[in-house]
Amino acid sequence: MTKERYVFDRFELFPRQRLLLEAGQRLPLGSRALDILTILLEQPGEIIPNDAIVARVWAGVTVEETSLRVHIAAIRKALRDGHDGARFIANVPGRGYSFVGTLQTSLSGSTEPAGVLSIPEANKARTLPTMLTRVIGREDLVELLVEQTAERRLTTIAGPGGIGKTTVALVVARALQPAYVDGVLFVDLSPVVDSASVVGTVAAALNLVLRPEDPVGDLAAALRGRVMLIILDNCEHVVAAVTTLVEGLLRYTDGISILTTSREPLRAASEWVQRVPPLAVPTDVAPLSAADAMRFAAVQLFVERAADTMGGYTLLDVDAPHVVEICRRLDGIALAIEFAASRVDAIAIRDLSMQIGDRFRSLHHGRRTALPRHQTLRAVLDWSYDLLSPAEQTLLARLAVFQGPFSLVDADRVCSDDAADEADIFAGVGDLVAKSLVVVNFNDGRVDYRLLDTTRSYARDKLQASGEGNRLAARHAEHVRLTFEAAAGLVESGIVADTDDTRVERIEDLRAALRWAFGPDGEIPLGVALVITAAPLWSQLSLVDESLEWVQRAIAASDNFAGGDQRQVMHLYAALGGLQMYAISSVKQANSAWDLAFGLAKGLGDIDYQLRALRALWAEAINHGEFARALNLATRFRDTATGTDGHDDLLVADRMIGSALHFLGRHDEAEAAIERMLRLYAVPAPYIEAVRYQFDQRIAARIMRGRILWLRGRTDTALSDITENVEAALALDHTMTLCNVLTVSACPIALLACDRDAAKRYIGILRQRTAARALDVWHTYAVCFEAELAIDEGNVAWALARLRPAMAALERSGFGHYRTSFLMTLARGLTLLGQHDEADARLMEALEACDRTGEQWLLPELHRRRGEIEIGRSVDADAGVATFRVALALAERQGALAWALRAATSLARRLSELGRNAEAVAVLAPIVGRFTEGRQSADLLEATATLANIRDPD
Repeated sequence: MTKERYVFDRFELFPRQRLLLEAGQRLPLGSRALDILTILLEQPGEIIPNDAIVARVWAGVTVEETSLRVHIAAIRKALRDGHDGARFIANVPGRGYSFVGTLQTSLSGSTEPAGVLSIPEANKARTLPTMLTRVIGREDLVELLVEQTAERRLTTIAGPGGIGKTTVALVVARALQPAYVDGVLFVDLSPVVDSASVVGTVAAALNLVLRPEDPVGDLAAALRGRVMLIILDNCEHVVAAVTTLVEGLLRYTDGISILTTSREPLRAASEWVQRVPPLAVPTDVAPLSAADAMRFAAVQLFVERAADTMGGYTLLDVDAPHVVEICRRLDGIALAIEFAASRVDAIAIRDLSMQIGDRFRSLHHGRRTALPRHQTLRAVLDWSYDLLSPAEQTLLARLAVFQGPFSLVDADRVCSDDAADEADIFAGVGDLVAKSLVVVNFNDGRVDYRLLDTTRSYARDKLQASGEGNRLAARHAEHVRLTFEAAAGLVESGIVADTDDTRVERIEDLRAALRWAFGPDGEIPLGVALVITAAPLWSQLSLVDESLEWVQRAIAASDNFAGGDQRQVMHLYAALGGLQMYAISSVKQANSAWDLAFGLAKGLGDIDYQLRALRALWAEAINHGEFARALNLATRFRDTATGTDGHDDLLVADRMIGSALHFLGRHDEAEAAIERMLRLYAVPAPYIEAVRYQFDQRIAARIMRGRILWLRGRTDTALSDITENVEAALALDHTMTLCNVLTVSACPIALLACDRDAAKRYIGILRQRTAARALDVWHTYAVCFEAELAIDEGNVAWALARLRPAMAALERSGFGHYRTSFLMTLARGLTLLGQHDEADARLMEALEACDRTGEQWLLPELHRRRGEIEIGRSVDADAGVATFRVALALAERQGALAWALRAATSLARRLSELGRNAEAVAVLAPIVGRFTEGRQSADLLEATATLANIRDPD
């Protein structure tokens, strides 16, 4: 039961009068906080469950437990709980709260408090502005601010214009309103043009008249004894005057708390600053469905405001990527997104997404009732820009040349001049961060800065208007060149392991520099130098199409290679050849480019580029199915590397030689060379390997090892090794290395092993990673592998309709690496359709190709397939037997146990059909017995079943 009066320590609580006194002086405490304290005092020492407290204090209202914690914090603050050893409120985690102080059991004196203070109604805080729309995506921020504001007397909500500071402040104020018995005062300072008017504006909101001699002192005196939250909105243009006012009020009052919103902190004593982040936007570049996109607050806001504009709107999958792009381009800034959403009644969302780059024209109408500075996107930024000093305005405009993150050193090297040295630039960037015009990021101990896209677009207009645009673009382009050049030098010298992160983050700056350099006002020589310097990054990121475009522009822009810088020409042709190697339409140009690069390297005595060119020419020979030529080029590579300091290059030669030997059917020699390379090769930075030899060399060597292991009959080891190699390539995140793994080993071996699940996964990754037009060779391989899988699954007609044109495209371009394999796949499909004559013709075509190129690794299987066709189309009793024996002999000579098993199985089955069971067992049983793994593989299961049927036909 509630008493009239509770006394503990130096405090008195009068529940009926809703008053808490300390030594006779009223303490600021809200009504709900008083109710909670009363509940705890009713049962001192008892643990009162959280839900029981909430049920009494917020009867009939659903609230979060956060609200209870906020009011408990207010009680503790009022009682100074924990100070000087005094303990009154205890929290029992997971159970509730308890009053643990000592109540006086014998009370004397009046149960009415003495000197109850009254507050004139005329001086009560005004009603908070009504919010006309739902607040989206700020739940966590509001919860944090509610807790902090309850604990601190001065909080500033900071952020750029249009980010939603006022909205957040109002939501926080409404949540805290019950804790302030004298209410919440909201004062909008945006109309104030004179700093001297700030105090008067606040006083006017309270209907107070102040003396001009000491307005802050008078206001503090009027508020002394009150328990009130004052919100000062839009302080950035009068920040000094607001700081003076706030510090005075906090110094001379006890119950006043202040919440301010500003584009920069006040820098007042005891100020706690909370910056408002942009609304969450999707960061994944892959298209999202409408349902996935709606998980992000920025998209939710766009959809809700579009619905308001159109009288209803539901996001569709077809619109989702465009809405996501709009929100991303507008940096998740709430006001800008609302502007964009308000245009959907007049502009299709797809078109709006395309126009958003010119955001200051497309988003030029806000609400008619909004403040002038919030009626257009330009006005939002004009407000902030006009508050800057001339030096800050100049620096902001110059910083617009950076397209991505930049450091203070970057800013100094590009933006400084005679009027602004390093110290000025460093301080200026800091001031722009404080004013929410530059964003600061902390990444693993490194500090970077950037401009939001919207701010950058605005600042770029200012830069062009200043007449400095071209000069700054030139300085920026040169800085980018030097940065990339220095990064490459550090890596190649071994001073640092890699600088990929730095280069990747600067890719947008690189693109901007290239666009300027090759543009009408640019500098072509600088552009060419940029292309060469950036080539390692393009290669490392596998951005083939983009790099190809710039390299071709650089070559076209060079007037006379013969009389120009031959080393520069060599670099360009080497880059061109590497990029064109896997493009069906460019293969002939790639050959020419590498031949030119090799000739120039030889003339310059550049061993490094001779090796790069020989490696590329070797790869082209492999790609074209010219394996004997490939072995010759690999040997030349080894001879060129011999006598240099390139120990690792000799091991790379082992890999190249081993690969060529494998395709020539010399698996013993191939395996020895590959294993030697893997045992001794010291892996350099991925950056170096990607630049010099296109692929990660250890991963490339394991490609051959996986193939050889499978041919050797070590099925489980091979598949496991291939899986690990694919995962290593995925972790490396280098598309060209990954495509090489998938094309040369993962897809074909999974198909040969009849591991359909693995094959589907690998083919899917290959298709997804080869969307770039310059990777269309690998994409065409994926189509062929997909057709082979479809044949395995019985969809033969569909598969052949896909396989034939893909093979024709490869043949036109000269890519013969898998021609024999795909001819065999085509023959298998034709056989299943009963077209034995054409199937045999395709196998003969494959065998003739092997005779021409020296390819041997597939010969055993080609002959076995011919034997199967012979059985179907010949009346000869011994049809297929001789051909199966040829296949088996070839497999045994090569040490290809996997092919031997298939040939022996086919031969044994045919011999059994002819009644020669003992001979059949003698052929098949020893080969089955040589397998030490792969017991569940399709081939071994078939062989074992065949053997069992021969031995026991019943």
